[in-house]
Amino acid sequence: MNDATPTVPAAIETLDFETDAGLGQRACIGLIVLQTDQTIEHEFAKLIPRDGVALYHARIPNAMEVSPETLRQMHRDLPATAALLPASFGFDAVGYACTSGATMIGEARVDEMIRAVHPRAKTSNPISACKAALSALGLRRIALVTPYPPEVTVEMQANLRDAGYDTVAVASFNQSDDFTVARISSESIRNAAVTIGARDDVEGVFVSCTSLRALEVIEAAEAQINKPVLASNQVLAWHLMRLAGLSDLPSGAGRLFTTA
Repeated sequence: MNDATPTVPAAIETLDFETDAGLGQRACIGLIVLQTDQTIEHEFAKLIPRDGVALYHARIPNAMEVSPETLRQMHRDLPATAALLPASFGFDAVGYACTSGATMIGEARVDEMIRAVHPRAKTSNPISACKAALSALGLRRIALVTPYPPEVTVEMQANLRDAGYDTVAVASFNQSDDFTVARISSESIRNAAVTIGARDDVEGVFVSCTSLRALEVIEAAEAQINKPVLASNQVLAWHLMRLAGLSDLPSGAGRLFTTA
C-alpha cells in the first residue's frame, strides 16, 4: 500500500492563442481510398503539393476480389465513408479513388452520394478524371491498359466509348486479385503502355487502376512512344487539383500536368 502523500498539482494557466486557416490555406482535398489499395497514397504524396494544401484520406471497405458484383457493392458504404471526411473541414474537392468502381456504380451516382455529405465540394473519380484529361489533351483514339478480368475491362471500354472515346486497342493483365495487381511491377506496366501505345492508330494511352504503380514510368513511356500516357492516380490528382484551383506542376508526372 502506497502511503505517499499525493502531490498537489500546480494551477493550470490558460494560454492566449490565435487561429489561422490551418493546413489547407490554398486548398483542402479529400480522398476516398479502397481498403485494399496499396499504391495511391504513395503516388499522391508525389503529386499533391504540400505548401498550403491539406489532403485527407478515408478508406472504404471493399473485397480483394475484383468483379462487377464486388465493385458495385461499394455503393452501400460510400456515403458513410464520405462522412468520415468531416464536412467542417470545408473540402474544395473530394475524390472517390476507384476507376472500376466508379464505372460500375456510375459516375453521376458517385457524385451524388459524395455531395450529399459535402454539398459545396467538387467531386471526381479516376474514370471521370480520365475523360477530363483526354479532353484537355485533345485525344480521341486511345489504347486502354487494365489489370482487370475481361468482364470489368469490357464495361470500362463501353463507358469510354459512350463518352466519345474510341478504344482502338485494349490489353489487360487479367487479374481479379487486388493484392496481385499492386505487385505488378512498374516495368511491366511501362512495357504494356509502350507496346500497345506504339500502334499508329493510337493517340495516347490510359493505364487504368489506382493500385497499379504507373506514376514512376509515365515519362519514360511517353518518351518511347512520343504520345501522352495517362494513369488513374495521375489523372485523379490532376483533376482534383484543378477543381480545387491549384495549377501546380509536379515533376515527373507526364505531359498532362505540363500541357493542361
